[in-house]
Amino acid sequence: MTKETDGRRKPHTDGLPKTEPLSPSQLQQNVAAKRMLRRLVQGENPPTAPLSIVDRLAGSPYANPMIQVGGVDTSARKTIDFALHLAESMFRYGAGALEVETSIIAVTAALGLKNIEVDITNQSVAINYAPKDQTPISLLRVVRSWTNNYAGLAQVHQLVTDVVAGGVGRDEAVRRLDEIIHSSKPYPRWMVTVAFGVFSAVFVGILGGGVGASGIAFLSNLLISLLARQLSKRRVPDFFITASCAFVVTFIALLLDQFGVPIEPAIVVVGGILLLLPTGRLVSSVQDAINGFPVTAAGRFLSTVLTFGALVAGIAVALVVGTVTGMEEIEVTETFPPAYEWWALIILTAVAVLAIGITEQTAWKLLLPTAGVGVVGYLVLWGATAFGVGDRFSPAVAAVIIGLLGRVVALKMGAPQLVVAVPAALILLPGLTIFRSMYVLTLEESQILIGAGGMLNAGAIVLGVAAGIVLGDTLARPLTRNLASNERRRARRR
Repeated sequence: MTKETDGRRKPHTDGLPKTEPLSPSQLQQNVAAKRMLRRLVQGENPPTAPLSIVDRLAGSPYANPMIQVGGVDTSARKTIDFALHLAESMFRYGAGALEVETSIIAVTAALGLKNIEVDITNQSVAINYAPKDQTPISLLRVVRSWTNNYAGLAQVHQLVTDVVAGGVGRDEAVRRLDEIIHSSKPYPRWMVTVAFGVFSAVFVGILGGGVGASGIAFLSNLLISLLARQLSKRRVPDFFITASCAFVVTFIALLLDQFGVPIEPAIVVVGGILLLLPTGRLVSSVQDAINGFPVTAAGRFLSTVLTFGALVAGIAVALVVGTVTGMEEIEVTETFPPAYEWWALIILTAVAVLAIGITEQTAWKLLLPTAGVGVVGYLVLWGATAFGVGDRFSPAVAAVIIGLLGRVVALKMGAPQLVVAVPAALILLPGLTIFRSMYVLTLEESQILIGAGGMLNAGAIVLGVAAGIVLGDTLARPLTRNLASNERRRARRR
């Protein structure tokens, strides 16, 4: 081997280029890059970390409650009893599951209880209190009755606001809740009965009925109000009460039409059954389904379907009885032109919403704001129909506006959104479509599919109105954060 060959450098045999060792600064940069990549992939919190129950208050009027007690509450049982009593009252007055849940969480957090879990299932509310190294407490309350009392619901809402603001302790809260439950409703029975008839008469005028039709609707609704009261005293189930009322108002309209009384029987029936529709329950069921309470939503929706079934049964029986007794068939496909000028229709709409508020026992101070929201919703319905949005979609658009304004006005007046939105939205429901579909479905055997299609169309409109109210409430939440905080500040000053 030559010297030249011996002096050659041997080639690398590992197939990899030779690398220089990293400097300390490069190592530090590499570690920082790995840390940043890990944060991007994993996030700052563990992916399986449970959601804090207080986070459920985000978006509600009770966000960031003021804690009144320091340390562990030694009388947790009394606090839980109060929270359950509060929840039962809210359910009885018509509140939705989300509102009940947020109220329980806010009150228990403000009164110093941690480790709380709330479970709401249709008619029952359960609270589990399990502090570490202590004996857990589990209590359940079942709601067995309901009543129309939006004034009481608004007072309960204000009580929760005051507790969250830190201005009311538990003993004072218990006393105030007991006063709310045992206090009289704003309006006596006779006034509610008259308001029931006034709404029917006014709504008949909005639909195109004349003075005679409005008068018949007023009298027939007075009659079915008295009938419903007597049946309730005898513990008759609600299904048969609703069916009986629908039968009476339909048969009266058919009977008067056969005697030549100049009325529009279809409109009279619609005016009679509209307040029998379970509007508040339907809105609450849709709200519960959207907000993640499927069992509660299913229970309320089933109750709503049964009420609709009772209305259908009452109308159908009246139509069949009329046919059997030889009454002539009525024309249900005709359209009715407006019976009054546009400005008169606006006044009638405001009066109708006022009457609904009285039947729902809305507080005096909320009647005029609720009527204003109802008028705005009616104008939106009018405008959407004129722009060609369609008979199905126009009520949903109006319901979104009513839901949005309802939340703003209600929180401004110290009440939940449901108290304002439900009475204001009742005029959007398709009562005339329901009656026409029932008539065709019951008496026209050759047009059963048309009647069924009409009922599906009416159901779609009703669900659209309910969903629109919930959507409006959701859209208004960013606009009402300051309203909720201002309300709590006023409570603290008191």
